[in-house]
Amino acid sequence: MDTSEQTERSVIMKIFCGTDIIEIERIKKSIEDIGKHFLEKVYTEKEIAYCESKNSQKYQHYAARFAAKEATFKAISTNLPDKYAISWKDIEVENNKQGKPCIHLKGIDNDLFESIDISISHCKNYAVAYVVILQKGEN
Repeated sequence: MDTSEQTERSVIMKIFCGTDIIEIERIKKSIEDIGKHFLEKVYTEKEIAYCESKNSQKYQHYAARFAAKEATFKAISTNLPDKYAISWKDIEVENNKQGKPCIHLKGIDNDLFESIDISISHCKNYAVAYVVILQKGEN
C-alpha cells in the first residue's frame, strides 16, 4: 500500500483529575450518629472490613476512602451519560498486594478509561485523595 493511500489515525489521550479533602471528624460523626445505614450506603463490604481492621485508626481509613470516592467521581463525572446514576458503592477502593490503593468501578463502562491512578493520605484531622484518569480516544 502506498503511503498516500494509508489513512492517518492519531490517538488522543485525555487526562481527567479529581481531588477531595475531608475532615475525619465529619466521617466519624456520621458513623456514630447514623451508624450502619451510613456505612452500608457509602462503603462496600470489603471497604468496611478493611477499615474496621484498622481499629483505633478506622475513622481515618473511612475518611480516606470517602475522599477517594469523591475524587474519583469528580474525575469521571464528565464522561458519564448520567452522573446521577452512579452510587457511592459503584466506586470501590481496595489495596493491591503491594498495599497501593486502587479504584474498581462497578456498573460503569470501564472501557471508557485507559487507566485510573489514585493517591490517598491522611493525618490526625484530615484525609485527602487525588485521582488521575487517562482516557484514550481516537481522532
